[in-house]
Amino acid sequence: MTQAPDFVSLNGPDNVGKTTHLVRLAEQWDGFQPLGAVHEHDPEPWARVAADDYARWWFETSTTVELTEMLLTGHAKRAAAREAGRTGLLDRGLPMLLAVATATCVVKDGLTVGEALKTVTGIAGSRAAAPETSILLLPSLDAERSYAVASAREGRPWTGIYPAYQKSLHAVLLHQADHGAYTTVVDCENRSLDDVHADVIAHLDLSHLIDGSPR
Repeated sequence: MTQAPDFVSLNGPDNVGKTTHLVRLAEQWDGFQPLGAVHEHDPEPWARVAADDYARWWFETSTTVELTEMLLTGHAKRAAAREAGRTGLLDRGLPMLLAVATATCVVKDGLTVGEALKTVTGIAGSRAAAPETSILLLPSLDAERSYAVASAREGRPWTGIYPAYQKSLHAVLLHQADHGAYTTVVDCENRSLDDVHADVIAHLDLSHLIDGSPR
């Protein structure tokens, strides 16, 4: 029998279904502890930067060091909130947070994906991080198609710098996937929500603990 991990993270670009699958997992086993996103565990600095022009801070005035450190600090505080004996459910785990910082660095500083990833991982350094089972959900394994699917699901056009950021994020995620940054990668293209969710449970190898249908 597989022992339940300390943390399970669902990762992926906007509109891939992370929140939906996290809710379903939480409904299927009491051993899961939903821990949400990083800003929920370190609200003060996020409220401060959001008080004025959040997008301008994110994409123009913040430094890569500042953004990366805020993401990592929130992640550490979120991990500390896990109750003993339970599996924390993370909305975007450590690899995804690094991907977000990297994609922002690409569009803000004009670096390549490789250069930006090196910059961000250098900032992160070798600080201790709790082990997590990280599942990456992708609309497609092709970067352009993946972006097209995600943007179409938004229901309204992305504007300003956001399309460039999202395209960079899809490229970064696929780069990470190719280099083994995630425990497993789930290709969601042309698959139903139920099929993808069954895949998530299968990759977790916790079918002996998880009820097959939400309560």
